[in-house]
Amino acid sequence: MNFPKVNPTKTKAWNALKAHFSEMKQVKMQDLFAQEESRAEAFSLQWNDFYIDYSKNRISSKTKSLLLDLAKEVKLDEAIKAQFSGSAINQTENRAVLHTALRDFDAMKPEVKETLQKMKTFSEEIISGSWKGCTGKAITDIVNIGVGGSDLGPKMASEALQYYKNHLQTHYISNVDGDHVFETIKNLNPETTLFIIVSKSFSTLETLTNATTIREWFLKNLSEKDIEKHFVAVTANQTSAVDFGIKSTNIFPMWDWVGGRFSLWSAVGLSTCCAVGYDHFESLLKGAHEMDKHFYSSEFEENIPVMLGMLSIWYANFFNIETEAIIPYSEYLDMLVPYLQQAVMESNGKSVDRNQDFIDYTTGTIVWGNTGTNAQHAFFQLIHQGTRCIPVDFVAFSKSLHGNKKHHIKLLSNCFAQSEALLSGTYKKEVDNAYKFFEGNNPSNTILIKKLTPKTLGSLIALYEHKLFVQGVVWNIYSYDQWGVELGKTVAKNLMNAFELGDSTLISNKSTQNLFNKSIQ
Repeated sequence: MNFPKVNPTKTKAWNALKAHFSEMKQVKMQDLFAQEESRAEAFSLQWNDFYIDYSKNRISSKTKSLLLDLAKEVKLDEAIKAQFSGSAINQTENRAVLHTALRDFDAMKPEVKETLQKMKTFSEEIISGSWKGCTGKAITDIVNIGVGGSDLGPKMASEALQYYKNHLQTHYISNVDGDHVFETIKNLNPETTLFIIVSKSFSTLETLTNATTIREWFLKNLSEKDIEKHFVAVTANQTSAVDFGIKSTNIFPMWDWVGGRFSLWSAVGLSTCCAVGYDHFESLLKGAHEMDKHFYSSEFEENIPVMLGMLSIWYANFFNIETEAIIPYSEYLDMLVPYLQQAVMESNGKSVDRNQDFIDYTTGTIVWGNTGTNAQHAFFQLIHQGTRCIPVDFVAFSKSLHGNKKHHIKLLSNCFAQSEALLSGTYKKEVDNAYKFFEGNNPSNTILIKKLTPKTLGSLIALYEHKLFVQGVVWNIYSYDQWGVELGKTVAKNLMNAFELGDSTLISNKSTQNLFNKSIQ
């Protein structure tokens, strides 16, 4: 199935949106609410445990209609079908993009079903204590060694689902910074620790450096034959993992049709599976699958990822807004923004389109944020009174997990108040005190979810996965490669050679050469 390659700026809808923008750029949302009594209902979506309020956006019914026309003209429907069909839509690497197949319980691939069963058996053995370390002691700590998607996904999910965690302590090592490695393992007992090495190639610089260092630390007290009881791998390179000392039956597969930043749903999520138990991990997958079905089958007007994706296009390409803030009102979601930064910016940070033409319009959005209410006391001043317009996604849960109503009332009150204040401002300028003036008219979406569960977390993550896919389709870019990541790695290899030889003449760039000389003095 062919993947569409439509330059969005050549469509009728794009040109209509340009003309429409000139009508809308000075329109105040405060006036739209005053004129449209049912605006909140008209610009909202209800799906499962999710309620999406996108009424506080600088749009009218005409804007919405034109944005959906654009989605149709760039053949978004064909693109969605192509992805789910398993076509090689990642054409620069000739790969399919099928992370959705990892959670498709309606038609699961045999290899996925087999791997999930293996994860279930393994995690149950670790949790129950029937899996013993080399000295007969049960596992108490799990250390995930990976980087990028092999770290951010499972780390985010494990932290988000802390409420559901069992007795196992989970740790994550990603940075090649040796201080980070030794700080993490300094209080661990090698006899009761399990290390999960996650690397598709089993050759990633950071991961293999860290894994080798930990292996050396482990062998100071224990023997080579003990490795098989304390090290497992998630990789596509079984040979190298076995050479490392990992027993072949302790190797979990990775597939080339799953990109790293979308691999949480695979055995890459093994640390999360152990931390919360297989049943909760499966619920995470099923929640994502529910969102997959919604995205695949819903009409665009009722489709949450499509609507949020097209709103992002509206701001990026017509208002020339560069950033989007994501503010989860749950400390459990502290790692959500770093996770989404990789998912969004590694996917859509592209300047060449699917026709190999250089792009002369904006692509990609800068994603940033922090948890509320912490964010309110950090950077919300800029959003409220700065000179930039920054759309915000508020993510909140109707019910708390521990059930403290007093705290939760204050948390939700702050969340809803911030979105209202961004909209309304102070209505009129106070002549005697201009410093207290808030213009308002700052856009936001509120994603209100009944409760943070493994299932709703899965749906939320999948929502953002599909949103960035929508953006990439409209921008006519390939969202699933990341050639830009490789350049820095190549330069770093050359520099490592210079460090090992102590020879600055191997460095051609004068600035880098000066930095090198200063660092070895």
